[in-house]
Amino acid sequence: MNYGAIKNCDIANGIGVRVSLFVSGCRNHCKGCFQPETWDFNYGDNFTTETSDELIKLLSPDYINGLTILGGDPFEPENQKVLLPFMKRVKETYPNKDIWVYTGYTYESLTSGSAAVHTAEAKEMLSLIDILVDGPFIEDKKNIRLRFKGSENQRIIDMKKTISQGQIVLRE
Repeated sequence: MNYGAIKNCDIANGIGVRVSLFVSGCRNHCKGCFQPETWDFNYGDNFTTETSDELIKLLSPDYINGLTILGGDPFEPENQKVLLPFMKRVKETYPNKDIWVYTGYTYESLTSGSAAVHTAEAKEMLSLIDILVDGPFIEDKKNIRLRFKGSENQRIIDMKKTISQGQIVLRE
């Protein structure tokens, strides 16, 4: 897996101060995407053990609320295989820090059906995520007043409540 950027003090992609990992590779190709260069799976640098170690270190300060993973798309099957063990490591190292993930896929496509992104890895990733921002960016529904999402169709899903209640629960 490649990644395009790491931000160590991000306040735009989740609650509080965050470390954000922008992965490469996306098949959604949303019109008006703010980072179309990340559609290319070969964009950026290779995600290595050293990259994982660096991110773990960046997450260590008390003022860091958690990790955000976006892209590209973290739920592309190629990215799932690398992100799942990394996310497990984050949760084991920092059980009190949250994980936010942005995807152009819907929760429904990640959890059912024949979509290529519906995998065992995706299911396990969803169990590690605290907040999932799902759905494609739709330029006609763009709204700059929205917090933590770009278009009105996207949802901010509380994954812990969604899993425990067996139905989608949106973050208030």
